[in-house]
Amino acid sequence: MKVYHGEIEIQGDMLRPTHEDITERVKQCVADSGVRNGICVVYSHHTTCSVITQENSHDTNLWGTEYLQQDLIDIMERLVPTCRTEGQYMHPGPRHLEFAANVAGEDGKFSLNTDAHLRSVFFGRSETITINDGDLSLGEFGYVYFIDWDQVRARKRVCEVQILGE
Repeated sequence: MKVYHGEIEIQGDMLRPTHEDITERVKQCVADSGVRNGICVVYSHHTTCSVITQENSHDTNLWGTEYLQQDLIDIMERLVPTCRTEGQYMHPGPRHLEFAANVAGEDGKFSLNTDAHLRSVFFGRSETITINDGDLSLGEFGYVYFIDWDQVRARKRVCEVQILGE
């Protein structure tokens, strides 16, 4: 059995969730792995991010967000409103703010991303996709998206791709 590990870098935006179509980069990892039949796990270790499979909407708004992704953002805004100020959610509490300042050297406002943590829980941080005859089994309309729900700052994210098979 072969095991392959790859990484995909994504640049997150500020002030709005980032939806990045990573399908072609995942397919390239499958090709690089040489695996013809097996599984591909696409995973984010960032607790404010998600990995999903979804249809490509093709149309985009002026921000460049696909309509279907914007619909998802709008639904999540109603379910889990964007954190705008301290006290809106219980998290972050004083101990977490102290931890962020002392360990990570972060300004407290960067901890106002509770909505991103909660949203990522709804969708999960990984997808497992089968590989058949060297192709990802995404169906006719399936695409792989990396979502960065964190809107407090723009930063680089890493999506891991682990492939196992023969």
